[in-house]
Amino acid sequence: MTNNDWKTWPPLSFEKLKDTIATVQLWTQIIGKIRLKKMPWLNHSWHVTLYVSPRGLTTGSIPYDRGIFQLDMDFIGHKLIIMASDGQKEMMELYPRTVAGFYKELFLKLQQMHIDVAIYARPNEVDPAIPFEQDEVHRHYDAVEMFNFWQALVKIEKVFTRFRSGFIGKSSPVHFFWGSFDLAVTRFSGREAPKHGGGAPNMPDRVMQEAYSHEVSSAGFWPGSEQSPAPVFYSYCYPTPADFGEQGVGPAQAFFNKEMGEFFLPYEAVRQADDPEATLLQFLRSTYAAAARTGNWDKTLECNLTYLEG
Repeated sequence: MTNNDWKTWPPLSFEKLKDTIATVQLWTQIIGKIRLKKMPWLNHSWHVTLYVSPRGLTTGSIPYDRGIFQLDMDFIGHKLIIMASDGQKEMMELYPRTVAGFYKELFLKLQQMHIDVAIYARPNEVDPAIPFEQDEVHRHYDAVEMFNFWQALVKIEKVFTRFRSGFIGKSSPVHFFWGSFDLAVTRFSGREAPKHGGGAPNMPDRVMQEAYSHEVSSAGFWPGSEQSPAPVFYSYCYPTPADFGEQGVGPAQAFFNKEMGEFFLPYEAVRQADDPEATLLQFLRSTYAAAARTGNWDKTLECNLTYLEG
């Protein structure tokens, strides 16, 4: 990385990313499930998420009987780092390796550090859900592509954090969901929502129903799939008013997908913009406004940041 590279949003290609993402998503599920088991439950499953860090993705501090520990995926040095408050530290290399090998080595190191944890050792929100210790299929890791993807997360996390600050109601952190492998931020109206129908693959309906127990306007970034092979920003609300998709949003490249019931904005449209941060903020703010307007949200939940931002 040169001194000026930090100004540029990195190019992302789903075709180049897809095999690495398929493997790393499963690695993050293993790490996320460790956090899930050790953390106190928090509404809407916020206790299970990962966070963008200065070197990759992190669990943040996790309690255990000897204090706290943390797992960091370092996409600069390409290592998994396990640190504990008793001074212990272990590392694993990130390279083209199987999910089974990753799982076995990680739990051996946790055992050596006296971190006692057992997880439900199958993935969620993917199909097929191969048990981690049996998965010899997913074994790709392109260090350059993973570095670029993480660099995009760094850029996006900054904008999402700024967007989050413009709301005084209940709002999620800016966090990374390892089940769907997306970075997201969610605002709440404060009102209860109709019972959600669930339906995510290999995910109990009760989890989805609790996640959507109250009205939300949610936005995020997702690397894409075989059915939708391009990284995109998305924005949706639940419940979805009938006229939500008819609302005008920006920038010009944003569009509403009737089948998904969401607004989308291609990552490449943001990357190529003269001002990528302002372009993404326009999408976030205008799609939230569409949700708030059609859902009759309380306008006092928004705050004027002009005097704070100068």
